[in-house]
Amino acid sequence: MISIHFDDDYNDNNDDYLPNSSQTNNDCLEMDTLKRRHFTTTINQQQFSKAGYEQVPLDPIDFDENGKLYKPIRLPKNKILAFWQQNNDIIIPAFFTLLSFWTRYYLISYSNFVVWDEAHFGKFGSHYLKREFYFDVHPPLGKVLVGLAGLLAGYNGSFEFGSGETYPEDINYPFMRIFFATFGAWMVPLAYFTALELNFSQHAVILTTLMVLLDTAYLCISRFILLDSMLLFFTFTTVFFLTKFHNQRDDPFSIDWWLWLILTGVSIGCVTSVKWVGCFVTALVGLYTIEDFGPGDAQMSSLFQAGLRGNNFHGNPIELAYGSRFTLKNMGYGGGLLHSHVQTFPTGSKQQQVTCYHHRDTNNDWIIKKIREEHEENSTVVEFVKHNDEVRLFHASTKRNLHSHQVNAPVTKSQYEVSCYGNDELGDQNDNWIVEVVDDLLENTPHIRALTTRLRFRHKILGCYLRAANTILPQWGFKQIEVTCDKKDNPHDSHTHWNIEHHWNDKLPPGGGSHYRTMFLHDFWHLNVAMYTTNNALIPDPDKEDILASHPWQWPILQVGIRICGWDDNAVKYYLLGNPIIWWSAQWTHFLYVGKISFIGWLLHFLPFFIMGRVTYLHHYFPALYFSILMCAFMLDHFTSSCNPIIKHAIFGISYLAVISVFLYFKDIAFGFDYPSRELKGRQWFSTWNLID
Repeated sequence: MISIHFDDDYNDNNDDYLPNSSQTNNDCLEMDTLKRRHFTTTINQQQFSKAGYEQVPLDPIDFDENGKLYKPIRLPKNKILAFWQQNNDIIIPAFFTLLSFWTRYYLISYSNFVVWDEAHFGKFGSHYLKREFYFDVHPPLGKVLVGLAGLLAGYNGSFEFGSGETYPEDINYPFMRIFFATFGAWMVPLAYFTALELNFSQHAVILTTLMVLLDTAYLCISRFILLDSMLLFFTFTTVFFLTKFHNQRDDPFSIDWWLWLILTGVSIGCVTSVKWVGCFVTALVGLYTIEDFGPGDAQMSSLFQAGLRGNNFHGNPIELAYGSRFTLKNMGYGGGLLHSHVQTFPTGSKQQQVTCYHHRDTNNDWIIKKIREEHEENSTVVEFVKHNDEVRLFHASTKRNLHSHQVNAPVTKSQYEVSCYGNDELGDQNDNWIVEVVDDLLENTPHIRALTTRLRFRHKILGCYLRAANTILPQWGFKQIEVTCDKKDNPHDSHTHWNIEHHWNDKLPPGGGSHYRTMFLHDFWHLNVAMYTTNNALIPDPDKEDILASHPWQWPILQVGIRICGWDDNAVKYYLLGNPIIWWSAQWTHFLYVGKISFIGWLLHFLPFFIMGRVTYLHHYFPALYFSILMCAFMLDHFTSSCNPIIKHAIFGISYLAVISVFLYFKDIAFGFDYPSRELKGRQWFSTWNLID
């Protein structure tokens, strides 16, 4: 609201405020200017008590008889043009939205086989439909929606989603793909309205929308049963709701203020529940706030698994006794089961390998025995294992003893190697371990209980502790987890903590499931940390060339693309590659200052990949690309704001034409093509693009 008044401090001799002065005209001119800028203006006229002053005769809004403030828009005589002028704010986004849905749905069933990561996420959806717990590195929302898509499509969860496998006729895979393409389609109108909320000009709004609509990478990734379209959709909604909330900053605690604040929070919850990358846009909102002020259950803890339906832990005898057969679970996040197999270490002692392994088989089974110097266990008397007992851990399959010695571990050289050695008769004191009870998670008991008692195993001779972190062995160790004997005595290191998981002993009664109940919040925390730990452990294999992996520095310059299916001449093929004009034009603006939403958003979604240990791929850049697009449109808008209108129209027109023409040139790699890839030779602009063989 603009309030125009006269200050009593001025004296009678100030002619600037006489009614016949030019000030009245200047005031009216200011009001005309404000009106043209679309401000709602309210004029409060102040009454003056001093002699010699009169009211300035400004026109109140309700009586704007001379049209100084409100001038009706002059509509063209042509009815079509008049309709366009009155409704273009509806027609333009509606047109782009229809185009978005058409491009995302077009030829979506062209390939009737499992493409790329559909093999993973389709299988995860099947587990949900069959009500089976499984472990994956991603949060659950996206995979729950995969299950929902299958349910709506009438799918029963029976298909295995083998990579490259043809879909059976009874699976409505086009509907499932359309479900996810719909998320990708809504990205376009979200980009349009976000640009509006950022106060872009109409030219820049259209450019932003075109770049999202016609990027071949966005188009391709949205057409399959993947999590990425949902991740991008919720990233877009978070930014849109944040800009709407920001624009309510002058009206705090109003209904609209609360609405957009709540929707921003809901959107943050959704984006972080699809993929861990969603945490980056959460950080963006946090920084904004500060400025303004499957059957993968073996990845989880034993107690977590005990809370799952269908587990068989109720048959576990509760307390550990000599002669028991059991599996030993490491209690570090994402920890595996103590494992051994007949293969030996290629270096060091060259004795039998000991590892940690996440899949269940008989090579995870151990038998706890007394040391050789003591009498053999009485076959009729049950003797329970206690704190500080000296024991041998005997591998049930290979009949060898868990062993350590002064030989460096194969990967972690600062710790001792752990192997299997000897047999039931042959061995030495390096086979002996001291059982140390840390605590019991549920009860205070002197006995060692399955699932709940936390244990440490200290080597009798070396004094080191049995440990398994997240260090991965090379290919000779089958990429399993390295097990070592840690020289450090750190009682708080969870990677040296173990618990009995499965437990068999014919002399003892089953314990029943009621002994193993845990708190939901504890399980929720453990699941999320385990997912994060496992996700970050997805490191590149130095023994194997991964032609799909790429480095973060290659993404902004679009140096790489990805073949996401087989490459036979007559098969339908897809190549994950962005529109070069969109990606390259968005890069030069990174060196200039722009608003916190686009620039900081791009940094938060791009820079973390340089410090991640895990393997990275081109599609990890897709959320950052959106902020890059916003920056490009913003900067072009900024630098053309003072240009002649004709020049500005020409610059944006050339930009539109470049985006559209390059899209048409590369569209087949997103929609799919069934001709020999050598016919795309002219489109291979970089030697690093493996478009052709």
